[in-house]
Amino acid sequence: MGLLSDPNRRRALTSLLTRLNTPLCVLCYVAGVAWFMGLAFAPFSLRCYMSENAMGSTMVEERFSTGERALGAAREFAAQKKKAGGMPVQWLVQAMQSRGLEVYTQSFSRMLPFPDESKERYMVHGTNVYGILRAPRAPRTESLVLSAPCSPDGANNQAVGLLLALAQYFKGQVYWAKDLIFLVNEHDLIGMQAWLEGYHDVNTTGISASPLQGRGGSIQAALSLELSSDVITSLDLVLEGLNGQLPNLDLANLFHAFCQKTNILCTIQGKLQRSDWDTVSGYTHSVQTMLLMVLRQASGRSWGDHGLFLRYHIEAATLRGINSFRQYKTDITTLGKLLEGMFRKLNNLLERLHQSYFFYLMPSLSRFALDLWVQLSDPSTALEDCATEGEEVSSPGLLSLLTPVLISHLTGVALYTLPVLSQHAAVQHFPVSETEAVTLTAVAIYTAGLALPHNTHRVLSGAGTERGWRVLKLLSLLYLSALLGCTALLNFSLGFILALTLVPVAAFITPHAPRLLSAGAMVLLSPAITLLLCVFLYQELQEAPVSPLEGWALFLSAISQGILDHHLYGSLLYPLVALLVYPCWLQVWNILFWK
Repeated sequence: MGLLSDPNRRRALTSLLTRLNTPLCVLCYVAGVAWFMGLAFAPFSLRCYMSENAMGSTMVEERFSTGERALGAAREFAAQKKKAGGMPVQWLVQAMQSRGLEVYTQSFSRMLPFPDESKERYMVHGTNVYGILRAPRAPRTESLVLSAPCSPDGANNQAVGLLLALAQYFKGQVYWAKDLIFLVNEHDLIGMQAWLEGYHDVNTTGISASPLQGRGGSIQAALSLELSSDVITSLDLVLEGLNGQLPNLDLANLFHAFCQKTNILCTIQGKLQRSDWDTVSGYTHSVQTMLLMVLRQASGRSWGDHGLFLRYHIEAATLRGINSFRQYKTDITTLGKLLEGMFRKLNNLLERLHQSYFFYLMPSLSRFALDLWVQLSDPSTALEDCATEGEEVSSPGLLSLLTPVLISHLTGVALYTLPVLSQHAAVQHFPVSETEAVTLTAVAIYTAGLALPHNTHRVLSGAGTERGWRVLKLLSLLYLSALLGCTALLNFSLGFILALTLVPVAAFITPHAPRLLSAGAMVLLSPAITLLLCVFLYQELQEAPVSPLEGWALFLSAISQGILDHHLYGSLLYPLVALLVYPCWLQVWNILFWK
């Protein structure tokens, strides 16, 4: 306490920290990045374990044995879908009714803000079909959901067949304490969004849908099933949901436990688990798996139908069958036993899953790392720019400070609103489609923002003061600190990527730095280039590298998909970048060109 109470010692400590500020910032930044990458190293992570006592053992006897019946139902469903030219609603209703379920349908429609060229749709019409198996031994206040999306091609026919076979098998069992809902949704996420909004009697995304005529109890957990072929070599667990939400870790642990019991090869991020964690190749494999999870979570999109359940506090995951590892074979009966075991364990729950973690990264299915990282390289420590005592400086005018801040945020508002609003005018004047018009308008506004804000203070006040850019930088640092702190609470992977790129820019940019070199560094660390680099990194981690031209096409597709996800499902990534991250970056860009 004497060190802090003595004015002389306090002044000496402040002077020392000020002189060593830059090396301390660099050291803390490097240490923070190194520690984050160390989370993939096995000794720094934790072994997965079941926290929920009701699901602590896999000692249940799975008796599902009607795999051939599931394949027969899948073939009949495929034939009916081909005959109907879409989802065979009447056939599904009759198939579920014949299996003893209460069957209901829901029709929905949604006009997209602009055409989705990746799936070739603009005005979407569809129907969801779901059947309810009422719990024979409980007051029917809780339920579980098994869903299978109806794909336009034949990619998921096997999942629908297995869903129908499981419904028939579950009907003959008497131990169910929760309602079981079997859902076949059309148009993937749009259909699932319509059904969830109808089930909870809300409408937050503007989907026009008929009200649900039948409901079960409060949904406790949900599994979405996607199978690509009759023969499955591995099951991939998909966890990342909308806006970076993750299900309770116990759901992943339950999946892994039953995969081990039934000898099913399981993966996460499409990566097999390796036991040689103490080798360089083993650690590299873990880092690749963890970085894939970081990139997927940071994207803010839902990577499966399960992702929309998470916004309603329903623990959900997608099980995606893959036919790639040819030396392993898993038949449909074994998959049915795995789902039977998981649903029987979820049936034992007395309360929602809550005892395990919701914030985690998984370098493998057997290990997880708590993502409680601290931004050691806090931009607010870059106080070496403060004016020294006794230096005569003039106070900055309020107008000279508010003008670049206001223009930066108005540019962000234009980036958020104009691409969708101006698409029709762009199509009339340029030979582009609506989707290309939206994407290219966003790129044009983003690029124009680099030239608009800087030096506006000189136009208004005649000259920029030394104190002016220091105060503007202080405001930008406080802004960035609050932004990163709030983002890390909502989506910690996105917060890490933003901190990784924005902290060096905010901490070390001044008007006295080499302008050309600093401008190049800022552009390379800007939000758009960060997205472009993430696209290339994701393809490399997926072991599917792309050429620069293909990467650029994927970059434009990511922009249009981000805007679509925001308007369709409420994804927060695009408004966060357009309204907050980009204006904050522009304020630092102003500082570089301050005169």
